[in-house]
Amino acid sequence: MPIAFEYYLVGAALLLVLSVIASKFSDRLGVPLLIVFLVVGMLAGADGPGGIYFDDPAIAQWVGMVALAIILFSGGLDTDWKSVRPYFKESLILATLGVLVSASITAGIAHVVLRFDWLESLLLGAIVSSTDAAAIFSILRSRDIWLKGGIKPILELESGSNDPMAFFLTIGFIQLLTIPETTFLDVILLFFQQMILGGVLGYAAARVGLFLINRLRLGYDGLYPVLTFGLVFLTFGLADIIGGSGFLAVYIFGLLMGRSEFLHKKSMLRFYDGLAWMMQIIMFLTLGLFVFPSELPAVAVSGTLIALGLIFLSRPVSVVICLAKSKFKWRERAFISWVGLRGAVPIILATYPLVMGVPVASTIFNIVFFVVLASVLVQGTTIPYVARLLKVDADAPVSRDYPIEYVPGKNIRGDLLEIQIPPGAKSIGKAIYQLDLPPDYLIVLIARGDEFLVPNGGMILQPGDALLSLSPQEAYEQAKAILTA
Repeated sequence: MPIAFEYYLVGAALLLVLSVIASKFSDRLGVPLLIVFLVVGMLAGADGPGGIYFDDPAIAQWVGMVALAIILFSGGLDTDWKSVRPYFKESLILATLGVLVSASITAGIAHVVLRFDWLESLLLGAIVSSTDAAAIFSILRSRDIWLKGGIKPILELESGSNDPMAFFLTIGFIQLLTIPETTFLDVILLFFQQMILGGVLGYAAARVGLFLINRLRLGYDGLYPVLTFGLVFLTFGLADIIGGSGFLAVYIFGLLMGRSEFLHKKSMLRFYDGLAWMMQIIMFLTLGLFVFPSELPAVAVSGTLIALGLIFLSRPVSVVICLAKSKFKWRERAFISWVGLRGAVPIILATYPLVMGVPVASTIFNIVFFVVLASVLVQGTTIPYVARLLKVDADAPVSRDYPIEYVPGKNIRGDLLEIQIPPGAKSIGKAIYQLDLPPDYLIVLIARGDEFLVPNGGMILQPGDALLSLSPQEAYEQAKAILTA
């Protein structure tokens, strides 16, 4: 008798709830969330107490691609362009040349350890060559670690943009293995085709998205996330159909949207943050169900050697080469090297050889899964200690959740910006009307301790007051000079 749909629904919901609850304990224990979600999926799988048998690489790949499209768009949308722009060149080099160097060195290790031929070794190296931004920053947030200088921006942009390169290398080596007439020139041409078409389509999608959101004036606010949701998958699908990189297209789409102003931007950011977390959980649970833990001991020794080679050789060498002419100090480069965590993307890419019928596909998948687990356990659990050891950690900035939200309009110039009154400032003890602030600088709210005060001209400023204003950038800079002098 077939199982009723309600049982599947209850099972899926239970796994989601358990994963979210388990994430709370992972924060306290310092265990990366990726491990928690994967373990929940493995426990629910055929080798665990859940006993759910799932052995379809095509479905696992499909779930991973859908989830990754949302995660990449959300990551691009949430990227602070002003902070990452100064490190764009270094990030781009790490996301391209760095991936290639890392894949090549890892391939050499796999060739020696696994006795694979060179194409099979290069395929394995390509699959594990990308880093995972979600894994890195979930660990930093859960352990309340803040980083100095440009470390966070370069990690953010590199991790978000290196997936297309890893995907291209994986597909290219699979073609070389499965289609004998394919040449390396064909693979090089494929690279330029995917990057150019994906980039152009991502730019076009952002322009269309911004036009529609700001011009349509939909009757219901909840329809704006639905509109962008459709555009994300339209962009991803069209990019793949015309031979471009769908992953690059949706990331550029999100990145360009994030650096622009549009209606309901803050609510859109919250929506996609929650959606990205749900996609991560679903993706990790699916990949956890797909793996058979009983097969992992057979690759434990070779997997450990490859993981150690990736952590202590491939990643460091790629960082040294790519950042050789950068302004980063050796401590910062060492930390960037250490936090090159592998996440869900390598596991998703490892399903492609299975679907395409590569002879060593099963071994590659198990090795990749083991390498990801080792990377997250070794690097992920030690990130806070390495940050302190290398002295690249910083004090947490003061952040406030103001009880106000601003939706920009075309007739309103400026944005909500904050200025904090430092100790010793000349403005302390003076009323607001006495400060000769620019006429375009409108103080909306003042945060004082745990209170939010509605300002008036006679309010006396105190040390530590944070003034939230609606103003153009020029007026904001003038007011900041007066208030903090």
